[in-house]
Amino acid sequence: MAKYLGVDKIYNLWNIIRANGGILNSVYTLFRTDTLKAGTLVGKDKYGNKYYENNSLFYGRNRWVIYSEAVYLDYDGSQVPAEWFGWLHYKTDLIPSKDLSRPNYKWMADHKPNLSGTNKAYMPYTTTKPKIIPWKPSQ
Repeated sequence: MAKYLGVDKIYNLWNIIRANGGILNSVYTLFRTDTLKAGTLVGKDKYGNKYYENNSLFYGRNRWVIYSEAVYLDYDGSQVPAEWFGWLHYKTDLIPSKDLSRPNYKWMADHKPNLSGTNKAYMPYTTTKPKIIPWKPSQ
């Protein structure tokens, strides 16, 4: 009977609000991510990103990331390291923080996000003479 009256929806909403840390934190999370979900914290990477899983949701929507507070609203998918990218996209079910078979050598480069569109973006320069010379009017 409660299912037909929608009481279970209110109960689920209350559980999601409680899992996100109360009403104010839920509003803040909704502002930052445009969605509210409740799940178990699976792990955290060295950049501060938190990874969650809730197997009661649809497959493909049951794993998600909450980006670090340091980036605020300037988050991007390229800020997820490769090992967590594989877990988020179901390439592996092994949680990277607990995966002991993953090699970690000194020569391996640290993860860097894509900086395109920022002032730190890579801009190549050329040493060849341009074929088209821009017109400069005489004044």
